[in-house]
Amino acid sequence: MTERDYNDCVKIHADNVYRFILKNLRNEEDSKDVVQGAFEKLWINRDQVQNEKSKSYLFTIAYNQMIDHIRKQKRISLKDEFGDTALGSGTINHNAKRILDEALSKLSELQRSLVMLKDYEGYNYAEIGEITGLNESQVKVYLHRARLQLKAYIVRVENVI
Repeated sequence: MTERDYNDCVKIHADNVYRFILKNLRNEEDSKDVVQGAFEKLWINRDQVQNEKSKSYLFTIAYNQMIDHIRKQKRISLKDEFGDTALGSGTINHNAKRILDEALSKLSELQRSLVMLKDYEGYNYAEIGEITGLNESQVKVYLHRARLQLKAYIVRVENVI
């Protein structure tokens, strides 16, 4: 991969990688750090990366960086004690985006990543397997289970009302 190929890769894929990481981490600053780290690793290893595989390689790096970040956050165990309801916003906003975001937050990190890669980013099962380190059958099974969990959460009356 040449310097020009790297720059083209950044222009083409930066928004998609950022959106994928942001949807999983739900924190803008952390997402920016993870994406920056992914592009840094891509730059360092650009000589070993084929231009045709740059997108897959980039998403794999970003995914692994995200998992490392999540593990680090769990070790540090700094958790946000105050949610939206603690801020005194007694109004509940009934909309599909909120319900979907809540449903996605109920999934494990792996399941959420699989749903994001397949349904938001449009990767096929083989590409998702490359990114996550799973085989194609595992991707299909885990994705199916994640979608069942999403469906079960979304159709519950108490989640919509």
